[in-house]
Amino acid sequence: MRFLEIYSERLNNIANTWKLNPGDVISPIPIYFRNWEMYGDELQKKYPLQCYGFHHHGRIHSTFHNLPWLREQHPDVVFMNVLDAKARGINNGDLVQIFNDRGIVELPAKVTSRIMPGVVSIPQGAWYTPVSKNGNVVDVGGNINTLTSLRPSPLAKGNPQHTNLVEVRKA
Repeated sequence: MRFLEIYSERLNNIANTWKLNPGDVISPIPIYFRNWEMYGDELQKKYPLQCYGFHHHGRIHSTFHNLPWLREQHPDVVFMNVLDAKARGINNGDLVQIFNDRGIVELPAKVTSRIMPGVVSIPQGAWYTPVSKNGNVVDVGGNINTLTSLRPSPLAKGNPQHTNLVEVRKA
């Protein structure tokens, strides 16, 4: 038997008993909730692109990231919409820097219409590899945690890889 849960008693209990950070929401029903660092945030004037992480084919979290043949088969890139890339003079394969006030990540751009305008995406699990460039520490390993907040997500209390505002420029 299959069913779709519209209301979660467990989430309702969590929402009523956990002490949440100001502004955090856990809802027993599916709702749209504008969280920190997302579309419409004041910070979007400085960092106009929403950056989110995802599980990449070439590893399980950070496991197997050290295997060169997997890196060759599944290279780390930042996925970027054609319109956003064009507005910044970025072509497919260009080395770019994704940055915000927390750090800078350097990756090749994968320019595609298969991601929404205003959104970029970096695979999670890459190993942090800091180098000094022009007086800045730049992660050339592609680790999205370089850009994420230390503020934990409300339910999982984990790394908020989907609530990051960034800008992208040619490296």
